[in-house]
Amino acid sequence: MQNFALLKEVGQIHKPVLLKRGLAATVEEWLMAAEYIAQRGNSEIILCERGIRTFEPSTRNTLDLAGMAVAQQETHLPVIVDPSHATGKRALVGPMARAAVAAGADGVMLDVHPNPEEALCDGPQALTPADLLGLAADLRAVAGALGRPMA
Repeated sequence: MQNFALLKEVGQIHKPVLLKRGLAATVEEWLMAAEYIAQRGNSEIILCERGIRTFEPSTRNTLDLAGMAVAQQETHLPVIVDPSHATGKRALVGPMARAAVAAGADGVMLDVHPNPEEALCDGPQALTPADLLGLAADLRAVAGALGRPMA
């Protein structure tokens, strides 16, 4: 989101863009990066909260669900959450995905691999396909309890 030359090009290609929040970016900076794309004609932007850098070492990043909610209030763009990259730990992906849906996320993005131990990258945070099926059922239940049916 901080490569302005790339944002200019992305703004001109008119293809969907997933704009992840930078590790040290404020919500305002994130939204301004989206505006940079939109000003050049591309309005097909999805924002993605993927955690910010804090002093806490127990997770890769700190998932900022409040920042996600602020982004939703400040823009018409959909905002999804990436708990896989935010936490870096498989055991935390499910709880953070459920929390994201409960907090109003428009969707979640999850790392999945048939054998995470053999994944070339991001294995420690990847769910198995079976894990994904169970989590998807949980996410539908959370969304449904809040009157937000999910596909």
